[in-house]
Amino acid sequence: MTDAHVAGLGTALPGPPLRQQDLWTARFGEHFAGDRTAERIFLGAGVVTRHAAVNPVTEDASGWSTGARMRRYLVESLPLGKDAVAAALADAGLAAEDVGLLAVATCTGYATPGLDIRIAADLGMAPDLQRVLIGHMGCYAAVPGLGTITDYVVSRRRPAVLLCSELTSLHVQPSTDDRGQVVSHALFGDAAAAVVLTPNPPARSLEVLDVAALTDPGTADHMTWDITDLGFRMGLSAEVPHVLARHVRGHVTELLHRHAYTVDDVDAWAVHPGGPRILDTVVEQLGLPVEAIDESRAVLATHGNCSSTTVLLVLDALRSRGRPRAGRPAVVTAFGPGLTLYTALLRG
Repeated sequence: MTDAHVAGLGTALPGPPLRQQDLWTARFGEHFAGDRTAERIFLGAGVVTRHAAVNPVTEDASGWSTGARMRRYLVESLPLGKDAVAAALADAGLAAEDVGLLAVATCTGYATPGLDIRIAADLGMAPDLQRVLIGHMGCYAAVPGLGTITDYVVSRRRPAVLLCSELTSLHVQPSTDDRGQVVSHALFGDAAAAVVLTPNPPARSLEVLDVAALTDPGTADHMTWDITDLGFRMGLSAEVPHVLARHVRGHVTELLHRHAYTVDDVDAWAVHPGGPRILDTVVEQLGLPVEAIDESRAVLATHGNCSSTTVLLVLDALRSRGRPRAGRPAVVTAFGPGLTLYTALLRG
């Protein structure tokens, strides 16, 4: 037992939901020159709606410089992050000055002073607040972030907050016939989510037991996030699900076995919805019933892949349904550049 407990979760979304079909009709159909295969990929990504700080229907950011995108990042991410952290603190019944550590994870924007300093000041956190910025880890960053604040809560016996804030809409790329870019433009959405950990269990206890990582550096070129003069450009290989298939079962079962659990014992699965094939691979390799990842599919459908924020959206959805139940384990797992798998084991 770590004695670090999830006491609050909060989320924030920019603007109204945008329909995937409308995005294709109004922007990306032209962006990909009416390519029928691109249309099939775009509309078959498992996304029905998503949110965007920069609405591609009304603003074409594809020609913006990286500097312009970073300036917009600060404008949009600050209120979004503040709303998510404030909601998580309210859910936990804590005041901003109670927090001892604020960790911020993002791979879609940079500013100095950063979100950590600005949000802490705006919310009235203490001047001696400790801060950690987790940058450019990608979709799995929420899990090492959770591990970081867990270690702080256990060692310092004070509450800590993790904020994941991602604005992928800033990084729309110029028109191209690269099918990998079709997938990127089809999947990603914007969101912020925050989680509060405390050393004492709240009424609805969800304890963080352990965190594990696995990186296959031989596949580092399969998923990339390159800084260019026109924003950050995603590189995605079709081999990613195959690499995940080689590693996910051993990685997850080893973590469970360390705590005398099996896959069948798990009462809640918060799986990062990197895309339909990713979710199908996890289900197949772990031998899960299809409904075990209903929340992951629902988050993909309503929000898209929001990078590091996404798995916290799934965890929030599970928690709102009372899962995991008391005394039962939950698995939070995400994947990203490296290729890296990161998994946390929680218990209700």
